[in-house]
Amino acid sequence: MSEEAQVLKLFGIPFNVGNCLSGFVAALIVFFLVFWLSRKVEMKPNGKQNVLEWAIDFTNGIVKSAIPDEEGKKYGVLAFTLFMFIFVSNQLGLIFQVNVGGITYIKSPTASTATTLTLAFAVLLLSHLMGVMKFGFKGYVRNSYFSPMPALFPINIIEQFTNFLTLALRLYGNIYSGEVLLTVIYQQLGKAAAPWTLIPAFPLEMVWQGFSVFIGSIQAYVFVTLTMVYMSQKVEKE
Repeated sequence: MSEEAQVLKLFGIPFNVGNCLSGFVAALIVFFLVFWLSRKVEMKPNGKQNVLEWAIDFTNGIVKSAIPDEEGKKYGVLAFTLFMFIFVSNQLGLIFQVNVGGITYIKSPTASTATTLTLAFAVLLLSHLMGVMKFGFKGYVRNSYFSPMPALFPINIIEQFTNFLTLALRLYGNIYSGEVLLTVIYQQLGKAAAPWTLIPAFPLEMVWQGFSVFIGSIQAYVFVTLTMVYMSQKVEKE
């Protein structure tokens, strides 16, 4: 998928307008969606409150599977926020894209390595910070790099980098490839010379659209699950 990017510099730092704007739109959607779902909360939930409580229970279940003790309760909000943002970000480019003059301003934020690498870096940085806060610096180093045996120290060091890359690139690859194929289908529809060529193209587009929604949902779940696993490695005794 060939696309140009508009880059603005602020204090000498380059910012991709498309990435920043797409991420901002996704965050706004999550905020207003959760705000709307959380209005008029009742003791006996019904309607939209059920949807919100289901999402919270779902992400709490992910946390409990990785950090089952009281420690896990600290990360419920983190898991819920990550899941909602990544889920909406994954679907954003499937719903609509804004392209002006060959420059894409709105797409799935997670179809960019800048977004996924930032999310992965923030998650892993937070996991290391929480490890230090719980065990102290010496305890964190011992638990994270010299357990279950000191001989695994080199492997544990390499694992920190592989965790970062796989967490980011798995999400990026799945979402980017979905948008690429949808773009190809749109382009072929636009170039169709005869009406009968549209007949097989529309079902193909609908099938891939549905499959992309499924993949986007799974990737949000996988990202949050791995986040909690990496967190547990830093805050739980090996």
